[in-house]
Amino acid sequence: MTPSAASYGPGAPSLDIPAVTVAPGSTATTSLTVRNDSDIVEAYSLEVVGDCASWATVEPPRVSLYPGTSETVTIRLEPPRSPEIRAGELPLGVRVLPTEHPDAVQVPETTVHIEEFHELQTELAPRRRRGWLRGRYKLAVRNQGNTPVQVGFTPGQAGEELAFAFNPAEPKLEPGESVEVGLRVRTGKPVWFGSPVVWPFTLATAETGDQDETQPDETPDRPPLDAEFVQISVFPKWLLAVLAALLALLLAWFMLVRPAVRSAAKEAANEAVQPRPTLPGEQGGNGQTPGNGSGGASASPDGQGQGQGSGAGGDGTSTGDGTTVGDGQQSSATIDLKSSGGETKTGTYKVPEKSVFGVTDIVVANFQGDEGVMTISFGDRKITTIALETFRNQDYHWVTPIKIPANNTVTIEVTCAKPGTPATGRRSQGCHEVLNVSGVVSRTEQ
Repeated sequence: MTPSAASYGPGAPSLDIPAVTVAPGSTATTSLTVRNDSDIVEAYSLEVVGDCASWATVEPPRVSLYPGTSETVTIRLEPPRSPEIRAGELPLGVRVLPTEHPDAVQVPETTVHIEEFHELQTELAPRRRRGWLRGRYKLAVRNQGNTPVQVGFTPGQAGEELAFAFNPAEPKLEPGESVEVGLRVRTGKPVWFGSPVVWPFTLATAETGDQDETQPDETPDRPPLDAEFVQISVFPKWLLAVLAALLALLLAWFMLVRPAVRSAAKEAANEAVQPRPTLPGEQGGNGQTPGNGSGGASASPDGQGQGQGSGAGGDGTSTGDGTTVGDGQQSSATIDLKSSGGETKTGTYKVPEKSVFGVTDIVVANFQGDEGVMTISFGDRKITTIALETFRNQDYHWVTPIKIPANNTVTIEVTCAKPGTPATGRRSQGCHEVLNVSGVVSRTEQ
C-alpha cells in the first residue's frame, strides 16, 4: 500500500491513514506520518485502538521529534485465520499521545477491509455400518470460514444400488457454527441368504447458493469422506444347515421310523388279542371250576374268599396306613404334641411287636413359630436336637433306613420356651409341634 503523508502538530486539522485490505492469516501494512510543528522537542506514543487492536501493531510504538521534523510509522495488520474475524469492514484507529501536551491527543482513523475465506470441516461417524436394508450415519459439519455459507452434500457410489437422504439437506451455517446432519443410506432389495454385501461410497461437502459467483472451499485438495454400508443377509448361513438337518430328520421319520413304530404297535396289538390256551384245572367254557371244591377257598360271611395257607397275603405287616413294599410294608405315623409355656413334654410312637421299623423320612412342623428346643430319638439313639425358632417345616431323609426294633419308640421331647403366633394372628396359649415319621415296617417272624 502507498501511504499518504499526514502531519501532527498543534492546530493541525487531522491525521489520515490510508484504507487497507487484508486476508485472514496474512499480513498487510499501512503507514502514518507524524510531524512536530511545535517549538519544543516532543515525544509521541502510538497505540492501535478499536476492533483491530488485538492483531495490529505500530512500529515503532514511540517517536521523538525535534521542532519542525516528522517521522513515518508502520501499522502492521496480522488478523488470524479464524471464524471470529468476520469478513467485511472494520474501523482502525491509532491514538497519538504527545508527552508534553497530553491534552492534544488525536486518534486518526481508517477502514480495514477483511477478505473472505472459506473452509468447511466435516466428519462422518461411523465410517462402517451394518444392516439389512438401511444404515444411519451422523455427519458433523463446521464452518471454519469467516462468512455465512450454505452447505450441500454430494454422495458418490459406483452403481445405483444405494439411495441417500440427508436431514437437513442444505444447512446454512454462520462463521464458527456447527451442525449435525443425519445421513440415511438404503439399498433397493434385501439379501436373503449368503455372505454380507459391502457397498462402499464417498461423501463430498461443498458450499451451495443462488449467488452468481460462489467462493469455493479453499481446501480443494481435501479428498471426500470414504464410508461403507455392509448389507447383511436376512437369514444367516447356519439357518440353511439347520433347515436341511430338520428336513432330513423329517424325511427319515416318515420313511423309516414311523413305519417301524406302526408295525411294532400292530404286532403288539395282535399279540394282545391272541386267545390264551386253557390250562388243566382252570375254568371250562361253562364258567365252572373242575373238581368238587373240597380243598379250595371258602367264602367268608362278607363275601370275600379266605385262603387256607399260612402264606396268604404275603410276608408284610400293615399298620393300616401303608402299602406293601418288598418283604415289608410302607408305613407312617404322626406324633401330635402340645405343651404349655415353660413345660417339657414327650410324644412317642411305638413299633409293633415282632416287627422292625426302617425309618427313611421324617418331617417336623412348627407351624406356630414356637420358641424352644425339640429332641428326636429312635429308641435309645438320639437323632437330632434343634431349636424351634430356626424353622417352620423341616425334613430329613436317609437312603439307608434307620432300623428301630419292636417295642422301641420314636420319641420327640419338646421344651416350650415361648408359644408362637399362628396364621390367625392371635398368639397361642401353648406350643404345638407335629412329627411325621415314614418308612418300611417288616415282620421279624410269621
